[in-house]
Amino acid sequence: MLFGGAAAILPIFARDVLHVGSWGLGLLRAAPAAGAFTTSIVLTRWPVTRRAGRVLLSAVAVYGVATLAFGVSTSFVLSLAALVVAGAADMISVVIRQSLVQLDTPDEMRGRVSAVNSVFIGASNQLGEFESGVTAAWLGPVGSVVVGALGTLLIAASWRGLFPALAGRDRLTSQR
Repeated sequence: MLFGGAAAILPIFARDVLHVGSWGLGLLRAAPAAGAFTTSIVLTRWPVTRRAGRVLLSAVAVYGVATLAFGVSTSFVLSLAALVVAGAADMISVVIRQSLVQLDTPDEMRGRVSAVNSVFIGASNQLGEFESGVTAAWLGPVGSVVVGALGTLLIAASWRGLFPALAGRDRLTSQR
């Protein structure tokens, strides 16, 4: 969300890029939540049981591709679909990341690690919105979203090489 989020500049997309007004903005704002909600229900029936690291990094990459598609789209329907996919991919990565934090943190540190994780996640959303606004002022709204999406894809690709244990993680069970 630090690089790939476009929520702060959705009003610009609704007005200037997609020309859909306030009703369209409402749908754009709801689309990621719809994707996340639907995916959370699907994950209750079919949880990630194998290749968790690969699924995590792939979900981040899908989030980046969906954000890129949203950024270059001039079609309202395609933009909505891209945001739904981004929300779904983000939900998958959140479930895996939160599970790994809980499973792999030693018992005596779990509260502190969870608190730091929560602060980082909360702050990353607002910092991402700030980043989107600043880059939109420099590059325009489309440029801002495209640069953020490319940054997200770069991170997903880099993490595969930088953290091979994460990329190779198979199951979401305690490794201790």
